[in-house]
Amino acid sequence: MSSQKICAVVSGLQCKTARILGAVSLCLVIPGALAAGYPDRPVRWVVPSTTGGGTDKVTRVIAPKLAEYLGQNIVIENRPGASGNIGAEYVSRTAPDGYTLLTVIGSHTSNAALMKKIPFDLARDFAPVSLMLTAPSMMIGHPSLPAKTVKELVALAKARPGQLEYASGGVGSIQHMAMELFLSMTGPKMLHVPYKATYPALMDVIAGHVPLMVIGSMSALPQARAGRVRAYGVTSVKRMTGAPDIPTIAEQGMPGYEAVQWFGLLAPAGAPREIVTKLHAGVVRVLQDPEMKKRFIDEGVETAASGSPEEFGALIRSELAKWARVAKDAGIKAE
Repeated sequence: MSSQKICAVVSGLQCKTARILGAVSLCLVIPGALAAGYPDRPVRWVVPSTTGGGTDKVTRVIAPKLAEYLGQNIVIENRPGASGNIGAEYVSRTAPDGYTLLTVIGSHTSNAALMKKIPFDLARDFAPVSLMLTAPSMMIGHPSLPAKTVKELVALAKARPGQLEYASGGVGSIQHMAMELFLSMTGPKMLHVPYKATYPALMDVIAGHVPLMVIGSMSALPQARAGRVRAYGVTSVKRMTGAPDIPTIAEQGMPGYEAVQWFGLLAPAGAPREIVTKLHAGVVRVLQDPEMKKRFIDEGVETAASGSPEEFGALIRSELAKWARVAKDAGIKAE
């Protein structure tokens, strides 16, 4: 081969190598560049429930402040149905570029134990961004119940196996699962009375038709304060900031008991780490604002955006395992 041909081959290889190195270099730069310019257009935030519901309300409180932090508009899009699964499935199939987000709720983790066919995997198909809020529930009973504490309630239920009734907003609802977790940890049997919705169940407890239930603190606290029901305890690990006089169930001889509704933020799996980190930082800043904290506390909700995205992912996995175990122990069949 002539020296000219050798030089041409070497030159071609050098050009090809340069192109490969350039492409590799570009790939290495892209994630950082995406985060630096993110977001450069409006972000879509999917709420998997109807307008006006609790999940919608908390999202619409947080979104404007997060939009200020990001310097870009956030558009709320409601996609209700199938206990939140329709909205979640939609987001799981969108591009993982940080421009479509999902409000995830604690009920999504119990859905996996209660529904046979869910077209996504909550732990696999999403990138955890941040836990945002926790909404403790409260165990309440009609004042005519002779038991005045959780320990006395357990003793009463054991003395009347299968006779003491409790209401819920339906089979598989957070109220149902929270009570079944309680029973699995204490041993007695109670009779479940499922309603089609939470409000009628609460009205029947107030009226004394059904003696007991677990219900969200926002609904229970006013009734307890008015003396219409007895508050046995809250379902969070720590006492509620807005009701420090009501003990937790955990501190009444049930360490480890926790059954709260929570709200978090997810992106599709594969979202760039830099974008997830930026979103997480924004959520933390928004929810650490004193005015924002007070606003939620007044509603019976606790701000909880402090841990890392990895810690939120660990919470999701632990909740999936917990509710699968509760459903199995209680004999609740997937539908």
